[in-house]
Amino acid sequence: MTVVTDAATARVYQAHARPAWRRLLLTRETAIIALLIVVIVVALASVRNFDSPLTVTYLLRDIAPILLIALPMTLIIITEEIDLSVASIVGLSSVMTGILTQAGLPFPLAAALAVVVGAVAGAFNGFLVTVVGLPSLAVTIGTLALFRGIAVGLLGTTAITGFPEEWTDLAKANIPGTPVPMIMIVFVILAAVFAVLLHFTPFGRSLYAIGLNKEAAHFSGIDVGRAKFTLFVLSGAVSGFAGVYFTLLYSNARGDNAMGMELQVIAAVLLGGVSIFGGRGALHGVIAGVLLIGTLGSALRLAGITSDIINVITGVLLVLSVVSASLLAWLHQRRSAAVGRRRGRRSAEGGAAGDETHNHASTSHQGRKQR
Repeated sequence: MTVVTDAATARVYQAHARPAWRRLLLTRETAIIALLIVVIVVALASVRNFDSPLTVTYLLRDIAPILLIALPMTLIIITEEIDLSVASIVGLSSVMTGILTQAGLPFPLAAALAVVVGAVAGAFNGFLVTVVGLPSLAVTIGTLALFRGIAVGLLGTTAITGFPEEWTDLAKANIPGTPVPMIMIVFVILAAVFAVLLHFTPFGRSLYAIGLNKEAAHFSGIDVGRAKFTLFVLSGAVSGFAGVYFTLLYSNARGDNAMGMELQVIAAVLLGGVSIFGGRGALHGVIAGVLLIGTLGSALRLAGITSDIINVITGVLLVLSVVSASLLAWLHQRRSAAVGRRRGRRSAEGGAAGDETHNHASTSHQGRKQR
């Protein structure tokens, strides 16, 4: 029987060869959580009004759509795919919410249909990627423009307002007695569902296998196409729900709502330790990445820093996270190769010594026979 190994498999076994405490503590996710704590402590000590309950409320409201969309985006990137159309789906579902509400539909029905529109948009992405076989980067760049164009085309430069106050008030409401928005309850429920799905089910393990080596995953019995299609549908549905929330939070439906949000989502996911090459990542790191970007941006705005500089800092963090991951992988690969070469030399030396001993013993035995 022939045993075939590849770099991805070797990477898995090398990671699990480390002690448990190193696998839990010496990770990029732990580093991001530690950096988040440092940023919060520094901001509390040096930024005026950062400790205000109002600051916490606005911070969590602003990052809530990013937190929601980052959940399915994590699963997609783990499979070595990407979805750049999520912000356009947010805009499209926002427009559909406004149009359907304006047409006289009850708001819950309009919101549900907007989420369905998001799921259909995600299914369209999934069809092109898994059935037609196009690369997700090219597909979602195209649908980013397509969905945004449909949203802007439906409303033009106008905006729909006048949504039911009970729903807009609910979107802006906090959990009683706290500065935490109600939307965080929805996020915690969804985060728990996605965490169980990713980390504690065969489906989640199959996503890591696909990201490590999709050919090997296919031959091991995993339906790669169906798994990826499911993820794109989930991404579209969650983005659609984020669009409904975005509409209620700002009390308007516009075609350009959430413009550029896809970059914030991807930056947070990569910063949270998910590998752009697939096969690696955890939801707690992604959540910490979103909180880090949001907290840093909030602190800098309170300190009087302009949004352009904040965008530059966010971009630098993203580049550093990708470069550091690649650098660490390169160093680990070189160290593993060096260890392998040393073991090979030792085996060769041991084999040569064994042969020499064997030859010496054979010679001595022959000498004794001759005598």
